[in-house]
Amino acid sequence: MRADVADEKPPPPLPSRTSFTSLLDGFFFVFAGAASVWLAWLIFNQSFEFGWAGIGFFLVFWLVLAYLVLPRLHRILTTIYVPDYFIGRTRTSDGLLGDPVNLAFDGDEEALHAAMRAAGWTRADDVTLSSSRRIITSTITRRSYDEAPVSPLFLFGMKQDFAYQQEVAGNPAKRHHVRFWRTPDGWLLPGGRRVDWLAAGTFDRSVGFSLFTLQVTHKIDADIDVERDHIIATLVEADPSIRVEVLRDFSTGYHSRNGGGDTIRTDGDLPVVRVGAPSEAEPEAAPAPTRSAMRSATGEAEASVDGPRAIASPAGETEPVAKRAAFESPLRLAEREPVRRMPRPSATSFGVVVVVLRVLAGIVWVAAVAIQWDQVLREELGIDASADPDSLAIARGALVAMVVFFGVALAIQAVFAWRIWAGGNFSRIAVMLFATISITGTAIESFTGSAEVTVRTTFVTVALDILLLLALSSRDARAFARQSRARRRGRER
Repeated sequence: MRADVADEKPPPPLPSRTSFTSLLDGFFFVFAGAASVWLAWLIFNQSFEFGWAGIGFFLVFWLVLAYLVLPRLHRILTTIYVPDYFIGRTRTSDGLLGDPVNLAFDGDEEALHAAMRAAGWTRADDVTLSSSRRIITSTITRRSYDEAPVSPLFLFGMKQDFAYQQEVAGNPAKRHHVRFWRTPDGWLLPGGRRVDWLAAGTFDRSVGFSLFTLQVTHKIDADIDVERDHIIATLVEADPSIRVEVLRDFSTGYHSRNGGGDTIRTDGDLPVVRVGAPSEAEPEAAPAPTRSAMRSATGEAEASVDGPRAIASPAGETEPVAKRAAFESPLRLAEREPVRRMPRPSATSFGVVVVVLRVLAGIVWVAAVAIQWDQVLREELGIDASADPDSLAIARGALVAMVVFFGVALAIQAVFAWRIWAGGNFSRIAVMLFATISITGTAIESFTGSAEVTVRTTFVTVALDILLLLALSSRDARAFARQSRARRRGRER
């Protein structure tokens, strides 16, 4: 458990985070959303031009709509109207309100892992290409996958630190699961209570389509209080010494929907579970209430509820903890935490792959033009280099200039790809700028009727540019690049 010292000086005011690159990121984020809508429309139109093969285009249209267009539109809109500060709800990667926070824990991470394992819970794998492929296969074949990953949810602007689950009857479509987030140092719950971990536990009842994004996802049971009580019951059964206090009416009892559109309802109580031995400065919580007591109709508290906790100073005295401001963005909260190196996100890797493919395609194109240079001059410019020695010299000079110009341009793109892979923010911005210019030019030609965007013309090129822009303007790619920049500034200091 972390030690908080009451006489610790408050951190200095943080400077404004608004900068020119932040404004550019905002522009690219919104532009990529608009471009993805246009891409979905282009795919939908193409589906009518290939007969029965158009069914494949309809499938691609659904994939683009569900996994690119709607998530980006939700992210843009929720940035405007969903608050960043703690309201007892997690957020999905699309910015939608996710599962409610219905559990809290006191204790260090090692004790929490030990308690969950002893209670018969299995830690979920991280979301990777391999684990995603395995969960799809297990769902289709109905084979057990005890360590199946859970989708990411965000609290304090951070994805869950880890998750645990229990599969039901070997059916991967049904499972108990709970996600955990470490609370920021010095952060207090509304009302002043200090906890080390917050958690959101729900029960997956089936697999279906999200109401808001049309993605394939797990559907949860509406009564999340049943799952909350199940988690506590398994912990107490495995270790009767575990203590629980219940913050009655922590939030108003309500019914709502989560990020997948599933109905949820809760009584608003928040159990705080103590795992491991309590510290000397911490009062011992009351014995764990039974499940029936927690679910009683009267709603009377069996466990006492402490007021704002006091933290012991080195001199043995206690002083109230200074409570953080409620309205703080996740970025500002994270800046007060030790910087944890963020692994390279898949969005960044995908963007690098697209840039490399563009470089390789450019090399092939330059080589093809160079081999057929004389024919290009005759057909495009009406110049017959073989008939005139002076024209031949000019043609060769023009060829050298063309190869040098495009060679330098391709080399710059290759360097940008390497820098993006390493977390370079300037290279990411530059590549997105070039993609935006290319997309804008093609869109103007399409809307004015001067050129048609089809599979036989520029559809593949514009699709790759839009996918590149979506990837590099994403939340993860932006955070990875800014993290690398922050580390470099830290070393310079």
